[in-house]
Amino acid sequence: MSKPKVALVMGSDSDFDRLKGCILKLKEFDIEVDVNVISAHRTPDKAAEFAKNAENNGIEVIICAAGMAAHLGGVIAAHTVVPVIGIPIKSTLDGMDALLATVQMPPGIPVATVGIDNGTNAGILAAQILSLKYGYLRDELKVAKTKMVDGVMKKNEKVKQMAAQL
Repeated sequence: MSKPKVALVMGSDSDFDRLKGCILKLKEFDIEVDVNVISAHRTPDKAAEFAKNAENNGIEVIICAAGMAAHLGGVIAAHTVVPVIGIPIKSTLDGMDALLATVQMPPGIPVATVGIDNGTNAGILAAQILSLKYGYLRDELKVAKTKMVDGVMKKNEKVKQMAAQL
């Protein structure tokens, strides 16, 4: 079986630093990442072409990150049946404009949306979607959850010790 493949599309290269967590998370799960800059407004034909060809290019999930009006996820989703995850990027109005533009899609054009600037969760959600096909991802996601629980328990013990010393 081939390696799972996710496309990460950002509306501007200025979004790259905020998306490093997404790229790292996908690589941590051994998912191939195809990174692109495509603007829904400045390169609408390119966005439509990319989306229409995604499935034939082996893309199994598309993650779209954009700020301001943030229609990138919706434009991509309008042209493909590949699942689309939106990451609203904080640029104006504390990112609320991007959040609302990403999550408030019309019926028939779903875009799963994670929190503002939360590329890490987008990477995890993509892995969860892909785990339906790639069993190794299910196992890795379970291990990641266990590590998260262990980390919280260690923090709990540390706080209890600090509180006892007061």
